Amino acid sequence: MLAVSERILGRGGITEGLIWHKPVDSDPERTFQQIACSEEDGIVMPSGKREVPLSLDKEGERWCPDCLAVIRSNSAKK
Repeated sequence: MLAVSERILGRGGITEGLIWHKPVDSDPERTFQQIACSEEDGIVMPSGKREVPLSLDKEGERWCPDCLAVIRSNSAKK
């Protein structure tokens, strides 16, 4: 699934984890990416979009529960 990451920062600005979100817009040139779980918030994409498995097994990474619900809802409609 195509996703954008939200960095969870710890002390000293070090990334402690990632939350993956479903992007809304497919324009790869956009710096600000709207996400499926919010009509107001979004992600500034320094790392761009990536293919991310729905079942993550990397430590410190997880899907946004609301974005995952949108993904599963859209899959059920197909």
